Amino acid sequence: MATGRTSRPRWRRQAGAPPPQRILCEYLTEPLLAFADEQLHVGPKAGIARYGPRSCGRGEHPASVRVGLIGTAETIATARTWLQTNAEGVLGDDKNPEFPGYRRDRGFCSELTFDDSSNEAITQTELQELLRERRPQKERFEATVALVDEKLRLLGDRDHPPQYVVIGLPNDLVRRCRVVEYDDPELGMVHRDLRRAIKAAAMKYRIPTQLMRQQTMEGKNRTPPAKIAWNFFTGLYFKAGGFPWGPHGLASGTCCAGLSFYRPLGSKRHAMQTSLVQAFDEHGEGLVLRGPDFEWDPEKEGTASPHLTEQQTTELMEMALTRYQRERRQMPRRVVVHKTSRYWPGERDGFTSVLRGRVAEYDLTALSPQSAVRLITASKYPPLRCTRFSVGDLDYLYTTGFIAALNEFHAMHVPSPLQIADHVGQDTPRQTLLWEVLALTKMNWNSAGFGGLLPITLRFSRLVGDIMREIPPGQDPLPQFKYYT
Repeated sequence: MATGRTSRPRWRRQAGAPPPQRILCEYLTEPLLAFADEQLHVGPKAGIARYGPRSCGRGEHPASVRVGLIGTAETIATARTWLQTNAEGVLGDDKNPEFPGYRRDRGFCSELTFDDSSNEAITQTELQELLRERRPQKERFEATVALVDEKLRLLGDRDHPPQYVVIGLPNDLVRRCRVVEYDDPELGMVHRDLRRAIKAAAMKYRIPTQLMRQQTMEGKNRTPPAKIAWNFFTGLYFKAGGFPWGPHGLASGTCCAGLSFYRPLGSKRHAMQTSLVQAFDEHGEGLVLRGPDFEWDPEKEGTASPHLTEQQTTELMEMALTRYQRERRQMPRRVVVHKTSRYWPGERDGFTSVLRGRVAEYDLTALSPQSAVRLITASKYPPLRCTRFSVGDLDYLYTTGFIAALNEFHAMHVPSPLQIADHVGQDTPRQTLLWEVLALTKMNWNSAGFGGLLPITLRFSRLVGDIMREIPPGQDPLPQFKYYT
């Protein structure tokens, strides 16, 4: 008898097909950050506004910062006015909290000091020479870098050099030489970036720098003013020697290291790679180490992702531990290595041979960004940051997403989780390792943002590698991160 109802088709597993894999989900606790007087909060901005920066009341706290300025007479005056005005505080809006200021009695509990002797002006004669028509682009670029280099040298030679230098180049000059590409007989096609070249030049004089756009100092940047101020002064405080915040809960004696690679300048050197190690202790303080060069031919090896031999890995890890001990005056008790690709057998054997006899515990993990696997929520909100889920033997971790602790979502795109593609050593429970990854996503001291996709061990790899390209092979790069940001 017909009932008028349409029966629903029932899903049936095909004969011989494997059973569906079970998905296991859990929510990890949002890591806390430490601020002044050991006060804790989940977010950088609220923590600093309420308690002050981590270094406040400690020896490394910069109670005042001597600021130097490089630019034309106009951009020096405009940049100084912007710094002094914004240091008083900036009102927020619905999406951006108020910036409390860079003053002794609030915000970063520090103040800026200015002196004309800490400035180096680019004269109109020098500027017109750089802007001269029909000047070859490569020549213009190199002349600009050389001029800024000379100004930095003069500041570095002062009896009391500035602790931090703002470089405000006029728009006309930046537009003409922001980037340059040219053909070199030995290197092939070379691509250079003005910011990276200036950062590498400043390293010789041990002066932290910040390049400032003219539209920012003139108030024409479309980014909300409070957001600009938060990011700018957080980076300033860090580059002046202070720690804006620190991780809370990382095991004592832990060294987290990120392994990455970059190509030197020049298209003819396509087969050469340079290894890069970024090591962070449990306080969040980092070191940058440049490893040896090696040859990598993607066609021969069958993959564009570089890998080290056992000997190269051994040498790199030995170098990292030696430098860590020299800088920290102690050996780490525990080492965690991050990279974005799986460990090849030679890499496993090389790391293991060094770490097994030098530290009590070690873990080698591969954290791979991907977008093929995502969780679909039943609500209008994206998955929660701190969500871990497993599909078979594979683990995934959402380091971006809806932030439950703030009831906010900061991104403009659908978040994707990291895949934990490899784990060697396994001295640490997987849940602890993933929680540490979440903590390290919040350790970008060049910004006041809540967190990022990758932990700091891997996040700065491209930025640091880009600047490393500009450092001559015979010059040792400085290990402190403040010179690269």
